[in-house]
Amino acid sequence: MDDSSKEALMEEAPPRYTASPRLPCIPHQLKCLLIVVVVVVVLVVVIVAFLLLGLHITETHAETVLRMTIHGLDGEGTPQHLSMSKKERTGTFAVRDGLNASAVVVYDYSKLLVSYRSWRHRACYITRLDEDNIPGLDAVTETFQRRQAEMKEAGDNAMPLADRSILGTTINILCSTVPVYWA
Repeated sequence: MDDSSKEALMEEAPPRYTASPRLPCIPHQLKCLLIVVVVVVVLVVVIVAFLLLGLHITETHAETVLRMTIHGLDGEGTPQHLSMSKKERTGTFAVRDGLNASAVVVYDYSKLLVSYRSWRHRACYITRLDEDNIPGLDAVTETFQRRQAEMKEAGDNAMPLADRSILGTTINILCSTVPVYWA
């Protein structure tokens, strides 16, 4: 190597490095505060998004349950529609009552009552539920229809229920315009 090239390199001074200047106008505390605010806003947006997603899923599930149809065991026949109320703890079924008529069966789990209202007859029938042995819809419908036929044969000498305060809101509304009998 040539001595002259070494001398040329030694004549030039190395560059001076300095620290990068801080951002003007933004003190350190303000910068930390801005970072914290941004993180909090992002967290709030994520939480709200998950809550809205959960609400949407819950609403979709509730609508599905309200529109649910239950077919017989053989899968044939007319469907029976179910509506549920978590608030009042009731299940309401629309069932067939003969050839061209329908009836409504309401299971009231808070009052442990079952009611039956046929749209062909001017009466409502209720019975108590056994908490450990809740009867199926077919058994309840058959029992109420049998009781309805007995009442028709016996005439109108049965006394309707005088105190309607034992009935839940759903059953009270269903049977508001007709007499209520124990089945």
